[in-house]
Order: sequence, then C-alpha cells, then structure tokens
Amino acid sequence: MSALVVSLHDVSPRTRPECETILAALARLGIGSCSLLVIPNHHHRGHFLQDPDFCQWLRGLSQEGHEIVIHGYYHQRPRRKAESMTAQLTTRLYTADEGEFYDLEEEPARERVAQAREEFRSAGLDPVGFIAPAWLLSGAAQRALRALGVSYTTRLGSVVDLQNPRTFASQSLVWSVRSAWRRATSLAWNACLARVLTRRPLLRISIHPVDWSHAAVKRQILDLATKTIARREALTYQNWIARQRAAAF
Repeated sequence: MSALVVSLHDVSPRTRPECETILAALARLGIGSCSLLVIPNHHHRGHFLQDPDFCQWLRGLSQEGHEIVIHGYYHQRPRRKAESMTAQLTTRLYTADEGEFYDLEEEPARERVAQAREEFRSAGLDPVGFIAPAWLLSGAAQRALRALGVSYTTRLGSVVDLQNPRTFASQSLVWSVRSAWRRATSLAWNACLARVLTRRPLLRISIHPVDWSHAAVKRQILDLATKTIARREALTYQNWIARQRAAAF
C-alpha cells in the first residue's frame, strides 16, 4: 500500500497549543502517526528540558505512535558579513534566517546534534532521525549525521537513508505563509503538485504551526489529508525507512 507521511514542524513549548490543535484535527481524519520535528531551544527562547510538562506530553505522543525527530537545535542562523547573493537569497528570502544547518561545518554540526540527542534521551525519548530547519543541510553536516549513526534525514525533494545509504526522490507538500502572495502561490502550487504526485509510492505533507492561522491554507491541508488517507497508510519517517530497508533484503 502507498504511504503518507505527515510531518509537523517547529514543535516546541512555544508552539505546543497550535501543535495540539493540529494533531487533534489529523487524528479526526484517521492520521494517528506523524513525525514531530522538535526544536530543542527554539530561537534561544527556552530549552524544552526546562518544561517538564512538555517533555511528558512528547513521551505520551511517542507512546501513541508518533515519532520524535530532532529539528535543528536553535532553528536560527545568524547573518554573516559579506555573504554571497546565493546565501542571502537562500537564508533570508527562502527562509527567514532559520537555515541553521545551511552552511554549518562538520564539527559544530556534530556537536549540536550529539548534544540534542543526549538531551532527548535524558527526557526519555530516543529520536533516530534529524531534519534540518527549512531542509537546508550542508554536505559537512550530513557527513556529521552519518558519523553519529543518525538513521535518516529529509530534504524538500528527498528522503535520505544515511546508514545504507540510499536517497529516495520525494517532493514534500509545504506552505509558505509569510505574505499574501506566498500563500496564494503555495495554494496553487500544492493543488497542482498533489495531482502530479498521486501515483508516487510516498506522499509527504509538511505542516507548520503558523499554517493553522490562515483559513485557506488550513482548509487545503485538511482537504488533501482527507483525500490522501483514504488510499494510503499513514506512517512516520522512521517506519517508512524501516520498510524500505526490509524490502531491500
């Protein structure tokens, strides 16, 4: 059966109310297994370990069948002096200074991911995947992930098994809502993209908490999820990767 992976990005104590609302809406559609991309210290505004109730909430979600995924560390990238035009367009226009791992070197990337993993483990959680903010992951950072034994990562257009290694082409549906023109473009683009991807073995829907603040975007996400779950099995990235590995042997 074809698969659906719904990922909820930017999960943190700051976004918990919106995340709870989104997960409840998905559960009503029959989507009870999602990949939850958790930021350890969201924009330096409070580490998740400082919120015991949040940690307990994550443990409960994990026990219910959701997957906890490491999502950067701060989800923020300071601007550099004398940046190239490509870097400026990527880190400021494509994403609003949130490409934390866009050009991170191998050692600092290793340190941040290793630290995050140990912190999650101290909270009773054991994430096996890492997904960079805005899917912007440098080659050096990807090498660090592989050396650390991280199971997989994803990019906007692919899912990467880091330990085999294999790359699976898979374009994610995602919405940009920072302005009216971005929302309009996202709605039109995703309507077309969803039709193109109908026959693909894996369909990915990536949701951000801020999406729920815009009625048209929320409506399209729920409509696409409703139509998709009728003919696909909802899986986490971890489970989907496990199936690909099993099928290869």
